[in-house]
Amino acid sequence: MTLSPQLRTAGTYVLVSAAYIWFSGHLLGDLVHDPHRIVMYQIFKGWFFVLGTGLLLYWMIGRTVHRLAEANRRLVDSHEQALRVLVEAMDVRHKETSDHSERVVRMTMGLARLAGLEGDALRDIKFGALLHDIGKLALPDAILIKPGKLDESETRLMRAHPRIGYDMLQRVDFLSSASVIPYSHHERWDGDGYPQGLKGDEIPLAARIFSVVDVWDALSFQRVYKHAWPEADVLKYLREVSGSQLDPTLVQLFLDNYPALKTLALNPTR
Repeated sequence: MTLSPQLRTAGTYVLVSAAYIWFSGHLLGDLVHDPHRIVMYQIFKGWFFVLGTGLLLYWMIGRTVHRLAEANRRLVDSHEQALRVLVEAMDVRHKETSDHSERVVRMTMGLARLAGLEGDALRDIKFGALLHDIGKLALPDAILIKPGKLDESETRLMRAHPRIGYDMLQRVDFLSSASVIPYSHHERWDGDGYPQGLKGDEIPLAARIFSVVDVWDALSFQRVYKHAWPEADVLKYLREVSGSQLDPTLVQLFLDNYPALKTLALNPTR
């Protein structure tokens, strides 16, 4: 039978405390016979008991917390592996270039770190970037892989995928805070984006970061509806849409660190 962490901690504490009280009481009784001195030693023994058991509890609780944190990390890792398999299947279905989703995740994480994000914010960006087009699962293949330009009704349906992705992720507790990128990465700095029409700093930082990477990736690699652009043209386009489509500060940060970010994006090691 496997004991719960609470029961193991409480049981060990009770056993150690009982043993200490029993043996120290008998030892003190055998060594000290003066009633006045024994009171003083009992006080010292009590303080030593408090200090010792406090340290014992600190160690035991710390060990339990570490084990729980490790179990949680393994659980998150297993969720991430499952999501990566799903996203790889999406890439195949959408006829994306090899390593598309992993590539934008790596580059987005790199740009986010340069922008000063860390901790849980980075974790949310990782999952958000990985699942940025999760809403496209609800769209028909005829739209997703259409080689030509979408008509008005098709465009309207395509533009529904951020809201669909947001609604999907809101139903999963550990992904709800990662829904910012799927929901807002088609917003524009000048307010002409969709689905909310956000403008400037109204657009969440995570989505603004990802948008820079997404534009770079969309232009740099072949898609079913377009050929890959030359690198110089891609960088020129980023400069041109800085301040209109994209956050100008983040575009400059991207360009200032482009060689390192490109290396990070094209390196498949995690």
